[in-house]
Amino acid sequence: MTKILIADDDAHIRELLALFLNAEGFQIVEAKDGAEALDIVENTHVDMVILDIMMPHINGWDLCKEIRSFDANIPLLMVTAKGESAQKVKGFQLGTDDYVTKPFDPLELVMRVKALLKRYRIESSQTVQLGDLLLDRRSYQVMRGDERISLPLKEFELLFKLANQPGQIFTREQLIAHIWGKDYEGDDRTVDVHIKRLREKFSGETDSFQIETARSLGYRLVVT
Repeated sequence: MTKILIADDDAHIRELLALFLNAEGFQIVEAKDGAEALDIVENTHVDMVILDIMMPHINGWDLCKEIRSFDANIPLLMVTAKGESAQKVKGFQLGTDDYVTKPFDPLELVMRVKALLKRYRIESSQTVQLGDLLLDRRSYQVMRGDERISLPLKEFELLFKLANQPGQIFTREQLIAHIWGKDYEGDDRTVDVHIKRLREKFSGETDSFQIETARSLGYRLVVT
């Protein structure tokens, strides 16, 4: 059963979310503050975290940052009263995957939860289909029918990461941590160089995707 952590200091919000998510078959774990939530994520397996920004001990921003420091693959959905664009940008920069502003429709939130989980489950696959392109991580090959397209390792990993979660925005920092490793000390603009090379190689009419720049945030792959 899929286990979801709800981190919010408002007991009513936790109860409301738990009610609707339980009805969809999800197992719920609750945390009343950021410190308790972090302890749960560090010591218990959860498949997703729904978190508020304004929490005692550790706020949502810091909780998101802490979780992303050791787990880049757990879906994070932020639920908050702060709906300003700047707040949303900050959340995405820290690693949030989606954002819902209070007051929210519980049914819409459930659909967002399902969409996020589906997106992350696709990522766990070893192959990705992009139109007529097949990316196979087991052999690090890109195939178009019988044609093999040669890519350097880092370019393949970058394309595979973006293709696994189409539409998801990744910051340079997230991509570097995932592909080059957290100990990488080089220029973060190396991501831009690799993105440019991928765009040059996959810019033809036969390609069914494009890599977009999300201004001030990072990059995402969009299926066309």
